[in-house]
Amino acid sequence: MSSTTWHDAFDHACDLDPLAADGLSTLGGRAGSSTSLWLAALSLRRAAPRLLVTAHLDQVDEVCDEFAARGLLARRFPALETLPGETNARSDLLAERLSIVRGIGEAADGMIVAPISALMQPVPDPSELGDMLRTIRAGDRVDREDLLAWCTAASWHRAATVERPGEFAVRGDVIDIFPEFGEPARIDLFGDEVESIHVIDLGTMGSAQMLDRLDLVAGAAAICSESPADGEPTLLSSLLDKRWEVILDDPAEIREQSRAYLDRIAGGGWIAELEMVQASLLENARSVCMVGEATDGDVLPVSMLPAFPDQAGESVEEIRNRACEMDVVIVCQQSGDVNRLHELMGQMPERVHISEGYLHRGFAWHGGAGPTQYVSYDEIVHRYQVRRARHGGARRELDAFVEISPGDHVVHREHGIAVFLGLQLHVRHADEADSAEEFLVLEFAHGARLLVPATGIDDVHRYIGAFKGSPERSMLGGKAWANRKGRAADSVREMAAELLRVQAVRQGRVGIACPPDGAWQHEFEAAFPWEETRDQCSAFKAVQADMQQPRPMDRLICGDVGFGKTEVAIRAAFRVAASQRQVAVLVPTTVLAEQHERTFQTRFAGYPFRVESMSRFKTPAEQREIVKALAAGEIDVLIGTHRLLSKDVLFKDLGLVVIDEEQRFGVEHKQRLLKLRATVDVLTMTATPIPRTLHMSMMGLRDISSLQTAPVDRRAVVTEVMPWNEQRLRAAIVRELAREGQVFVVHNRVRDLDDVAEAVHALVPDARIVTGHGQMSARELEKTMRVFMRHEA
Repeated sequence: MSSTTWHDAFDHACDLDPLAADGLSTLGGRAGSSTSLWLAALSLRRAAPRLLVTAHLDQVDEVCDEFAARGLLARRFPALETLPGETNARSDLLAERLSIVRGIGEAADGMIVAPISALMQPVPDPSELGDMLRTIRAGDRVDREDLLAWCTAASWHRAATVERPGEFAVRGDVIDIFPEFGEPARIDLFGDEVESIHVIDLGTMGSAQMLDRLDLVAGAAAICSESPADGEPTLLSSLLDKRWEVILDDPAEIREQSRAYLDRIAGGGWIAELEMVQASLLENARSVCMVGEATDGDVLPVSMLPAFPDQAGESVEEIRNRACEMDVVIVCQQSGDVNRLHELMGQMPERVHISEGYLHRGFAWHGGAGPTQYVSYDEIVHRYQVRRARHGGARRELDAFVEISPGDHVVHREHGIAVFLGLQLHVRHADEADSAEEFLVLEFAHGARLLVPATGIDDVHRYIGAFKGSPERSMLGGKAWANRKGRAADSVREMAAELLRVQAVRQGRVGIACPPDGAWQHEFEAAFPWEETRDQCSAFKAVQADMQQPRPMDRLICGDVGFGKTEVAIRAAFRVAASQRQVAVLVPTTVLAEQHERTFQTRFAGYPFRVESMSRFKTPAEQREIVKALAAGEIDVLIGTHRLLSKDVLFKDLGLVVIDEEQRFGVEHKQRLLKLRATVDVLTMTATPIPRTLHMSMMGLRDISSLQTAPVDRRAVVTEVMPWNEQRLRAAIVRELAREGQVFVVHNRVRDLDDVAEAVHALVPDARIVTGHGQMSARELEKTMRVFMRHEA
């Protein structure tokens, strides 16, 4: 059954249209994604501008994805992650909100999806948007100086090259702009005329595809401002007209979430109450429909699906049983999921249909020709993915090993560690006009300075240390640096001898090469819910090539937190498990072991591989059972701390060892790891490689893959330094809870930590608070961290 066919079957059966009548109406019955599918079917039959209101923030992205799978456009109206009156809101969210405000009066059809918290926040009046929005089209006449003044007034930063949102660069008649929402663009001017607009490839800084127009948004302070003294702020609901149809999905939950949101930000500034929003919707929109309310009128004939068993095999059997009573339509997001499900099902029952598309949550439909269950593949294998919209464009690669800025610590080849102060011009001969030369200014211990000619820059490198903080500067002209280099050379020689011995054993030993990737591997990789970065793809290929060689692999995956190292390890582990060998994943902490266990189990869902973890969280009886199953070959992937290196832990056929943050293991553990490197494939992951490990990789004794490209939607941490202020603390916590996030409050003394916890509880009484510190027992602290990781606090 094709994607179009299963949608058509639902569209033809779902002919309810309570929105056709003016005023307030109700539609009973809602389950899973039934509201989204009903609205999509309605949109295909009858075009009209519509606003869908949800209770939760994440529902917005889910609805937009489900509409996109139908070929329909649904736009987000996001909630700001700040308190009323604050002006440090995320610029991409502001841009989305402003674009909706600007176009709401022009919309002829289409869907806007908004959480109730977004509708409770004020927006600027469209008549006041003047300087906040600017549209540039090819062929327009633009005053260059006026455009640059506008960028500056919009609080954008002028840079030599654009690298991140909110920057612009000028080179004659070429202006590069990186908008807060969208991709970086290059405007080519010919006099006062816009000759062309292109997207910028940040990797090469060259021009890519051509654009017809460029929409620029500014004016963050205006949309975040307090309510004016002469009246109430504008709400999005007040901008609707009698063409608009409004749908409230699950009004009971909307009421609950709006009340919780209002309580959280009480006293933080003006915010509309739910009753005000509802009254505005009824006054301005043509019709308002409450879906899920008890009603004597129209009812969607839907019901919730029973939960599937934990094991994929049992879930397949459950589908066969359900297919005896009704049709079952299984919707898979990825082509790999379709192929995998066909393998799991084997002989396909006549009433089971597998289709590719997107359905977040399934439901049972009892209308039309007969009952049908619409099921998401993720529900069958219990793989619930967090789908999040992208914010901003691509990011330029990090280049921490090359760029040096004033204030950075550097190393001079002959004189040691110093601080780079900047560049200076010096005239060699006063009587020669062209004798000026540029020098690097380095400051050593006791303020001694050294001028290094720019032509000798190869002798200066950025300092890369294995610890946090500032290193001790070297004494200019002393012997200490020469002695340190001598000791380092001796250590390197000793280390090199041992490494060469291990390398010789590795080269001379014939290992077990993984077979070429089969259908399962391709399906597994296709099921990855995010878009791979360029560096990830390079790492995937390098690891694949290593594992298909007869010699044992020893590769280092180096990258910042959140850059995708774990996915590289997961694909390597799957490759080994598919070749009927075992994988050991070694992590430094029990909390990380549990986190990796959940991640691996989620990605391996639907495949006949068993993933377990071993740590102090397991009882002695559970550990004995795991050790027994491991020796029998019944466990494919075992994740754990140094407990995995114990003598009683024996693998039946170990094929791969994944080491997370190797530098955090002791000498005894490393000796055991060193022996493993000569026999099995080893994949090491780290965000902070120690200089020795990095040096080994640079020398070619260990292979390295560097993940320097951030994922598209990865957001940087915003840091502010200010005096202690309880109101600011409360505002920060409330802001995070309002976006359904979590908060760490870090205090510098254990003895009064409980007092701080009580103070925080007084500031935010509805927050669930736990405390942890280094003087607690390891088991108690880990228990606290598990509670936090599971969002129970």
